[in-house]
Amino acid sequence: MTFADLGLSDELLRAVSESGYDEPTPIQRQAIPSVLMMRDIIGIAQTGTGKTAGFVLPMIDILAQGRARARMPRSLILEPTRELAAQVAENFEKYGKYHKLSMALLIGGVQMGDQVKALEKGVDVLIATPGRLMDLFGRGKILLTGCNLLVIDEADRMLDMGFIPDIEEICTKLPKNRQTLLFSATMPAPIKKLADKFLSNPKTIEVSRPASSNLLIEQRMVRVDSRKKREAFTALLRAEQVRSALIFCNRKTTVRELATSLKRDGFNVGQIQGDMDQSDRIKELDRFKNDEINILVASDVAARGLDIKGVSHVFNYDVPWHPDDYVHRIGRTGRAGKTGIAITLVTGADAESIDNIQKLTGTKISEMGGRAAPAAKTVEAAEEAEPEAAAEPRKAREPRESRPPREPRQRAARTPRPARAPREARAPRDEAPAPKAAEERKPRPPRRERDSAPEVETEDDGWNGPVPSFLGTGFGS
Repeated sequence: MTFADLGLSDELLRAVSESGYDEPTPIQRQAIPSVLMMRDIIGIAQTGTGKTAGFVLPMIDILAQGRARARMPRSLILEPTRELAAQVAENFEKYGKYHKLSMALLIGGVQMGDQVKALEKGVDVLIATPGRLMDLFGRGKILLTGCNLLVIDEADRMLDMGFIPDIEEICTKLPKNRQTLLFSATMPAPIKKLADKFLSNPKTIEVSRPASSNLLIEQRMVRVDSRKKREAFTALLRAEQVRSALIFCNRKTTVRELATSLKRDGFNVGQIQGDMDQSDRIKELDRFKNDEINILVASDVAARGLDIKGVSHVFNYDVPWHPDDYVHRIGRTGRAGKTGIAITLVTGADAESIDNIQKLTGTKISEMGGRAAPAAKTVEAAEEAEPEAAAEPRKAREPRESRPPREPRQRAARTPRPARAPREARAPRDEAPAPKAAEERKPRPPRRERDSAPEVETEDDGWNGPVPSFLGTGFGS
């Protein structure tokens, strides 16, 4: 079957052919005709199967007829991350170059002014992340009453990021008589509930078992000690024949630290993580796509849907917290019919997580041998030998503890100090002038007595001069 058999227009077929694609993937073969027939779709497919083109291609032909109005987009595509939204926009530009369709991209991290201007001109396709869309809607900059086609992409990722309440609210703003397409790699219960609520008699398309991994990807794992993890990974990276690699970490701080360490060791490396500005993230991604760097350290913002050609290796520096994320991470390699290698570093604390991944995917991840195994064994041997090495100094100190007590301690215990030692024999700190100050204060009368004494008293020990005559004159004189 070719794309011409799917009922697409000649202009669209020309653009697809110029992009280098001849045969549709299984998800495209099943989804495109149904979308053109205006049916609601639930598409379940693992990452890398081409589901983005499965809704972009028919949408272009559907929207070819009609005219956009100001602030009222004709179609809406919701994406969980900025990178995925930008990638879908690239697909529309690539496949829709022979159609006169307008498009706007609403994502966070960039200025809102240009996005508002684009909406005011009217757009046929609006690609947005839920947060920025709700922000503009609350400001009254956009109306959704004219949107007749809704696409919810990477729905399970939307669930993980907490966007499901926003999506439910967005759906209530759209016309009830609309076409809705929902695509996801997995179908957990909340997503199924969302589909039942907002989709009308949908056709379910499932081209692979949920959460299954690509059979073209060789999966391995290597056990390392958590304290020597970075050193073991650097040695592993040097041992592998890496053409281009994505390295995934669970935390943004780990991404920064690992990228800095690898750059210091001479690797041509970049990074993508959530604390970076959107322009910097796009710049790093473009450098990786253009082979300016061949290693990209990333958090899970790069795990979903990014289509980067030629990635030979995916490394899980951290075992993902959610088993589903493992499938998405390793799906960055082995794309478009090519093979790939996925290697996961496993510490003692990751035993439960790696077991959950193997249960979910139904595959047994093989442990690495060869050059990676000795490094792991060396680390384990060092860990076992460390307590023994720490015990040897304690044995060497035992003779010291058996010595007799020191002489100063015996004198202190044998000769009690007198109650009052002569001040001349005391340390310099005891020769302070404090006692002298006490003697000077002793003969002074209390302040209360001095204050209460009459000022006219003639017998005053403190006055030895002549007494004024007027003091001897009484009131009766």
